[in-house]
Amino acid sequence: MSRLYLDWNATTPLRDEARAAMISAMDVLGNPSSVHREGRAAKALLAKSRADIAAAFGAEGADIVFTSGATEAAALACAGRNLACSDVEHEAVLAWCAANLPVDGAGRVQVLDPSKTALQLANSETGIIQDLPQGIAVVDATQAFGKLPIAFNWMGCQMALSSAHKLGGPKGIGALILRPGIDLSAQLRGGGQESGRRAGTENLIGIAGFAASAKAAARDLANGVWEEVSQIRNILDQALSAYGFKTISVGNTAQRLPNTLCIIADGWKGETQVMAMDLAGFAISAGSACSSGKVRASKVLRAMGYDAVQSASAIRISIGPGLGEADALRFADAWAKDYKRILARVA
Repeated sequence: MSRLYLDWNATTPLRDEARAAMISAMDVLGNPSSVHREGRAAKALLAKSRADIAAAFGAEGADIVFTSGATEAAALACAGRNLACSDVEHEAVLAWCAANLPVDGAGRVQVLDPSKTALQLANSETGIIQDLPQGIAVVDATQAFGKLPIAFNWMGCQMALSSAHKLGGPKGIGALILRPGIDLSAQLRGGGQESGRRAGTENLIGIAGFAASAKAAARDLANGVWEEVSQIRNILDQALSAYGFKTISVGNTAQRLPNTLCIIADGWKGETQVMAMDLAGFAISAGSACSSGKVRASKVLRAMGYDAVQSASAIRISIGPGLGEADALRFADAWAKDYKRILARVA
């Protein structure tokens, strides 16, 4: 039986539209900074891609600075600003901000000064969505763009982070979206690319793929694709609960991403669950892909008030379009079978 990929929050399958756009961009010879005909052609593709991404993210009129991904975008946005954040943020934001904001048991962050705060819109591990106060300095929209009906120009923030590979684009390309007039301290210095904000020849192939994936993601969102995903996620959530195990479905009473399910299984370490499901033909994770290789309790769950044992016994299932009800139930059956074996062993 074929494997099922249930780790979309780590990275998504490359869209056909992105692949085609990248192949086409490979034939664009010039450097976007060159003034000859070939350079102008490259610059035109760069400008079109920037405009397409702005339209897809509801960021018309905003500035878009291309980066190597959301991690670099976070560094560009947060460095030197003395921003506050909470422990539920991604490591890329925590590296630059002081994690001193309280988090309640529902995963909601208490923002004290929006203009001095970095805040994720949706958590990659639990899927829990935050309310964004007006004037937030930096919003990590990496998991939200393409899955939620949002727009940069509605969010009332100064800057937002994004990454192509979270919405069907290639890895290694992202963007910082910001309101015009905001000063940035370049972290990569050299040439004057990206209006002097990020030196280095632009990754035109990756940018073309990013733009194509963003357009396709906006189309899917408008067509209700993620509402269908949410229905399958809920079926899976109910199926896992129906077995009667001592489990916790984290955030199932909160507003969360339509594709994300975080399950705490008492007495079964998350990393062990990941390995067991991998052998059974399912790709899931024990948290953020950037930290899941480390066997430790989830800092996100710890911040929400779960104890160390519970926080180390969690898995994240993040699904995408195309997963059917039968697929979801196949995973639930395989997971329950292994969990029964684990419980019998410790009984």
